[in-house]
Amino acid sequence: MSMNDAGQKLTDIAERIVETYKKEGGINRIDGVNLPATAPVVEILDDLMEILFPGYFGKRVPARSNILFFVQSAIDRLFLRLLDEFKRACQYAQSIDAFDGEITRTTCEEKALSLIDCIPHIRSLLKKDITAGFEGDPASKSLEEIISCYPYVYAIATHRIAHEIYKMEIPLIPRIMSEWAHRRTSIDIHPGAIIGKSFFIDHGTGVVIGETAKIGDNVKIYQGVTLGALSFKKNPDGSLEKSGKRHPTVENDVTIYSGATILGGETVIGEKCIIGANTWITSSVPAGTLVTYQDQQIYRVAKRNIAVHKRGENGKTKNSDPVI
Repeated sequence: MSMNDAGQKLTDIAERIVETYKKEGGINRIDGVNLPATAPVVEILDDLMEILFPGYFGKRVPARSNILFFVQSAIDRLFLRLLDEFKRACQYAQSIDAFDGEITRTTCEEKALSLIDCIPHIRSLLKKDITAGFEGDPASKSLEEIISCYPYVYAIATHRIAHEIYKMEIPLIPRIMSEWAHRRTSIDIHPGAIIGKSFFIDHGTGVVIGETAKIGDNVKIYQGVTLGALSFKKNPDGSLEKSGKRHPTVENDVTIYSGATILGGETVIGEKCIIGANTWITSSVPAGTLVTYQDQQIYRVAKRNIAVHKRGENGKTKNSDPVI
């Protein structure tokens, strides 16, 4: 094939691709406002991690003698990056009628400053999260090991940042952050989830925490835990109903072991509960309860036997209650 033939072939392919832009709308943005992109948002996360954990993240180990200069230069750089990405996100929100008011440089500056102002509070929360990991895992030898080696540290630090941006009602950026942490750690925490103090995820692989989940203080969960939603309600037009609380509440001092699945916005796990591995929970659990997989199997067999007995009586089976 000659170069001319190849060139003509590429032109034909380009025309076919452009034609799909007309036919397959919704997955291309042409003449739209610029969106926040993953790379600059990750750079923002990198800056924040360097400030939150000086000497652990980033390329520099600051000396105490110049720590103020280190922090000042870091937040100056962070402020400019936030300003640019917040403006893109707000312009996008305005384009889909999801942002009230005028988008000005002052508006974006205020939001960027508000996030930076949260850093001392976020650091205080993270110290408790890391201490919870050190105290909760006998395999850990030091706080340094927790910060350097445990994936939940990056996941929860990202979440505590993204949650503050989520509360500002800035779109896209919180989800980009949380999904970046998901890629790095295999821990999927929606930025809308409310998480209390001293939170520890041991191992972490496969953990999913939904948008409207609420987690209290001193909660410890293991790999493969899902705090998710039951089947979704639908609007009259058939679209999913996306408002309201869809994910469970976990109160203080709860431990949830690997593979447990807890579903539903009305489901509450009471204080000091222990939820065993591989359990399936769709209704509330009273405070202080131990739920095990074995107990659930016994409960299911008993319900099945009752159903079979009733079928023998009247030919019908009553719907069983939700299983703890």
